[in-house]
Amino acid sequence: MKHARMALLAAILAACQTVPFTGRRHLVLVPEGEEVALGAQQYRQALSEAKPSTDAHAIDQVKRVGERLAMAANRPEYKWEFNVIDDPKTINAWCLPGGKVAVYSGILPVAHDDEGLAVVLGHEIAHALARHGGERMSQGLVAQLGGAALSAALASKPEQTQQLAMQAYGLGATVGVLLPFSREQESEADRIGLILMAKAGYDPQAAVGFWERMETAAGGGGGGLEKYLGTHPPTADRIEAIRRHLPEAQGYYHPSGGR
Repeated sequence: MKHARMALLAAILAACQTVPFTGRRHLVLVPEGEEVALGAQQYRQALSEAKPSTDAHAIDQVKRVGERLAMAANRPEYKWEFNVIDDPKTINAWCLPGGKVAVYSGILPVAHDDEGLAVVLGHEIAHALARHGGERMSQGLVAQLGGAALSAALASKPEQTQQLAMQAYGLGATVGVLLPFSREQESEADRIGLILMAKAGYDPQAAVGFWERMETAAGGGGGGLEKYLGTHPPTADRIEAIRRHLPEAQGYYHPSGGR
């Protein structure tokens, strides 16, 4: 039993990863290749159940802003995809592992312009860069499978690991609703997102205006906003935290960058 505990501890220590930009150490038992494959699978499923946008302006905007942020993310091995889903009632966007991004048309009016959209996409891409889904899945593996490695768990308990994958990356029963990340992960994604948009040449100060618009929309009922608020609560505390992170992000900002 003692040897088993020591082996488990060694495996957990070996699985500790460092989050880009923040330096936070976290447990990720899931091999990144497996994580990317799960993300691609979920992405295909989500797009198959959605209506693709035919709005050329919206498609061009999302791809233009998304590609600049992808360059700032500096993960060329990711197979980046940016798609717009025609759903004006859904105010949402998400990024799955491997750079698979979807934007619902309903969030574009709230984003207002390229910089507002950069706030949204920067935050979502940050979740993928920080491997927050893998962290959440690893926590589930430790809790439910005693810390078994994903490869072994897939072989011995495929139903449980598939359920964990759905919990970590799945879109749930309703397309466009990702399970909420922890408060720490959300704050971290805000911070990394500001840095990404700054590196891409977008003024991170725009994040304050975006979240103020989200807060106003929420206060006014914000048709279709419920799904986004389930995972991205635009509170006054969050806006204040973003203000505190702005000086760091401004250090990466060069207005001509990427333009």
